[in-house]
Amino acid sequence: MGFPDALPKSRVPAAAQAPVLRWGILGTGWIAAKFVESVRAHSTQRIEAVGSRSPASAQAFAAKWGIDMPHGSYEALVSDPRIDVIYVASPHTIHHAHVLLAIEAGKHVLVEKPMALDHAQAAEMVAAARRKGVFFAEAVWTYFLPKFDVLQQVLDRRIIGDIRSVYTEYGEFLPRDHRIFDASLAGGPLLDLGTYPVSLIEKLLGAASRIVGLGQPDPSGVNGQLAVAMQNDAGAIGTMATTLYGFTPTNAAIVGTEGSIRFTTEFHLPGSFEVWSRDGSRVLRYEEPRGAHFEGLFFEAAEVARAIAAGRTETGCRTLDASLGTMAMLDGIRDCLGIRFCTGG
Repeated sequence: MGFPDALPKSRVPAAAQAPVLRWGILGTGWIAAKFVESVRAHSTQRIEAVGSRSPASAQAFAAKWGIDMPHGSYEALVSDPRIDVIYVASPHTIHHAHVLLAIEAGKHVLVEKPMALDHAQAAEMVAAARRKGVFFAEAVWTYFLPKFDVLQQVLDRRIIGDIRSVYTEYGEFLPRDHRIFDASLAGGPLLDLGTYPVSLIEKLLGAASRIVGLGQPDPSGVNGQLAVAMQNDAGAIGTMATTLYGFTPTNAAIVGTEGSIRFTTEFHLPGSFEVWSRDGSRVLRYEEPRGAHFEGLFFEAAEVARAIAAGRTETGCRTLDASLGTMAMLDGIRDCLGIRFCTGG
């Protein structure tokens, strides 16, 4: 098909129209608070309970966010019969244990990214969810955003043709007392920041048949920054860089045989992007205000609610196979650069 006159419209339904589920929040950290804040402001989902390893932490979180039921243990949370779905927001070093705990209790689960430390853990979690017949998804919230639904339609319609290359990066400055500098917590930028660009490359190019790269160790014992290039069996190339030492544009470009896609703000956040014709003579722009967690996290909660209400056990926005593919690529990068986690991953 030729280059279109306009971009397709987002097909993402209004979050307030999603069936209402009763949510339990496992964990009381930063991302748990951001999730509750966004979901409460933009949807009709009900945050009914929160669980922590300590009663004091659960009670403090519940008091701050007006949650009726604080649970002083994770076991009490997942066994609460009033809860339909568990949002696992604990550190990624214990996602595996917490997801399995919730699944074995028969609960549907949305787990923060990265879903696990490695592919082996992730595969065990997926197998458990499929065996129990419960919903399971990784909360890479980027792929639930309206802009990524439009982007997916652009790709499905082959507006830019066959993808030849994907360029990505993501860097932030983080203070030395942040958990990301803690080697015992699988620190370093790869899992925390790198999941976003790596998942985009895996989404667009599939499995990597070859990975080459460079990494720089940090005095704390974690990897401080890295840059890699990956190639699939067809020869297409993806590049990814991530760092703990400073903010970067966090941008991406997708180059195809018939055109290209450029993000005008951080690629993983709500915001705009442009679709260029092959020779650059025509440009179509998807317009959206730049946003962050508050403006975006609720979309994943609404999609999870729609999927569960419809009897589905996963979502097309972030399939379990896509999550497993990303974990395999992250493993490949670690193997290439010799990154080892002292937690056993």
